[in-house]
Amino acid sequence: MVDFIRPLFSLGQCVATPGALAALEEARQTPADFLNRHVHGDWGTIDPADKGMNEQAIHDGARIFSVYVTAKGVKLWVITEADRASTCILLPDEY
Repeated sequence: MVDFIRPLFSLGQCVATPGALAALEEARQTPADFLNRHVHGDWGTIDPADKGMNEQAIHDGARIFSVYVTAKGVKLWVITEADRASTCILLPDEY
């Protein structure tokens, strides 16, 4: 039996920048690899203060921000907007 964990919030429309898509392709990873972590509260390599802000954002509707590193060592950001209308995967220099 598989135990599915309920998502913590809505991702809305999911999009990715060209740079993020190229990094994912190079690492042979998919956007779902990181979106799944993000929506289940694995915020990646952010500092403790930002983790606390994300935990609060689940309840008060603020923006949610995660930082991950691909298998090839490229840093990715995943940002879900406060209104939960969209989530974007991007490289930090594409912000």
